[in-house]
Amino acid sequence: EYPRHIEFQILAGHHGHITPLNERECSIQRRHQKIIEESPSTALDPELRRKMGEAAKKVIAASHYTNAGTVEFMLDQDRNFYFLEVNARIQVEHPVTELVTGFDLVKAQIQIAAGERLKLSQDEIHSRGHAIECRIYAEDPHKNFLPSPGRIVYLKEPQGPGLRIDSGIYSGCEVSPYYDPILSKLIAWGQTREEARIRAIAGLKDYTILGIATIIPFLIRILEDEDFKKGNLHTRFVDEKLTRLNQLQEEEIAAIGFVLARANRKESLVISARRCFDPWQDLGPWSLL
Repeated sequence: EYPRHIEFQILAGHHGHITPLNERECSIQRRHQKIIEESPSTALDPELRRKMGEAAKKVIAASHYTNAGTVEFMLDQDRNFYFLEVNARIQVEHPVTELVTGFDLVKAQIQIAAGERLKLSQDEIHSRGHAIECRIYAEDPHKNFLPSPGRIVYLKEPQGPGLRIDSGIYSGCEVSPYYDPILSKLIAWGQTREEARIRAIAGLKDYTILGIATIIPFLIRILEDEDFKKGNLHTRFVDEKLTRLNQLQEEEIAAIGFVLARANRKESLVISARRCFDPWQDLGPWSLL
């Protein structure tokens, strides 16, 4: 009950060298699909991390697997861990590991495929700081997360210290209903988990995608949740908080609508040269055709 989803990134070469690059916590999920990942996990201490890493190495060795891969575990409330599966590929959340270890996993894949010997020992793997990844999906949280295909009419990606954006979209592109609805990933790094969390929230609030619905507001609500702040995570986190998280956003929208209704629509907007262009404020009345 209330398990945590912990996975270990592995690099395995053709010469028998297997290196775990520490863990990622993937407990924030919806319909068993990860939406927020982070490293390191708040649930692991050095000894448990060592035991899980050794178990991951045994799985890879027993299967004679080579390449970058991920060994996934479920961790119960008594800190017992259980094998779940192996993802025999690079994963969506690999930037989290890259940011905390400084190691290029895609480059390592190419080196392994070329038959090179991995010149990396476990003693060289160090976790520096904390990283949090948020997956940006084209889904509407207010319609039971139905896919939201269509044309992106305007896109502005956030910039700032510790932010990385892995993206496959641009202004004017069409989001198809026929494929996975993921649009991009926002990854935030900080010296501490709290710094990474704050940077992730700031980045999401500055992420503008117009023309389709996304889960960005919902991601912000998760990151601002008190249990998330404390690291009290489990795989049922989103399901149990879904109603309350959406209700908070609806109340905020209602408050904004009330303020706008009272505002003088004829009053001109003063645009500060110090802030970024914001189409919601700067274009005046407009509609999507």
